Amino acid sequence: MAQEELQLHEGLEATCWELLQQVTDPEIPVISMVEMGMIHKVRVEADVVHVEVLPTFVGCPALEIMKRNITEKLVEAEGINQVQVTFVYDPAWTSDRIALDARDKLKSFGIAPPPLDFKPGDTWEVACPYCDSPYTRMENLFGPAACRSILYCRHCKNPFEALKPIY
Repeated sequence: MAQEELQLHEGLEATCWELLQQVTDPEIPVISMVEMGMIHKVRVEADVVHVEVLPTFVGCPALEIMKRNITEKLVEAEGINQVQVTFVYDPAWTSDRIALDARDKLKSFGIAPPPLDFKPGDTWEVACPYCDSPYTRMENLFGPAACRSILYCRHCKNPFEALKPIY
């Protein structure tokens, strides 16, 4: 590949990463799929962009929405005529892939972020995203999505969701 063509591909890849920052998680609109750590790879070949996405859970019902949103955003880039989105499960997505600053965005949306460096056997301690109180209790392990649970804060009396730690 000629040097000029390589630079063009690298420029298009960088543009794609910038555009993907604007593609939000369909279920959590305050955080991008990049911030969630779901975009694994972006590769440009000629005028085709290949995007590898790590779903948070196998069987996530939002996969087709993600694919459509990624495709619609990337075809905005000059020089891109086709987008191929592939969902990959190896490596598996883990909650440690969530960007540090995105954790604050989750809290502002009323979702407690998962703990960092969670290991099998660790106790899942969840602070309330509204008042930061540790006095919370699990209401339902299964929330509105497979990756979230419903909890209740004993301090501020608010129900809230928490992203499950996935390791």
